[in-house]
Amino acid sequence: MLKKKKNSRFTRKEKLIYTLGAFSFVALFASEIFFGTQISNMKMNIEKINYQIESQEKKNESLTMQVNELTSYENVSTVIKELGLAYNNENIVVINK
Repeated sequence: MLKKKKNSRFTRKEKLIYTLGAFSFVALFASEIFFGTQISNMKMNIEKINYQIESQEKKNESLTMQVNELTSYENVSTVIKELGLAYNNENIVVINK
């Protein structure tokens, strides 16, 4: 007896190509989701760091204003008078940054 050959719609190579294509599609979709979440997390971290930088810059500006107020001529002369010292312009050294 002879065995009958089954007529298949697709050959083995075609099945392999379709299977690899489907697998590639699923892998591409999964990697797009994974990397999309990674990018979103990175953007959130960048925004947090930018907020911290802005907050620190505001604090620095506030402290600079306080330093400028405390080192004004009026405050210095008041402290000098309270301590009983004399104000001498020749002893002042200006340092530029």
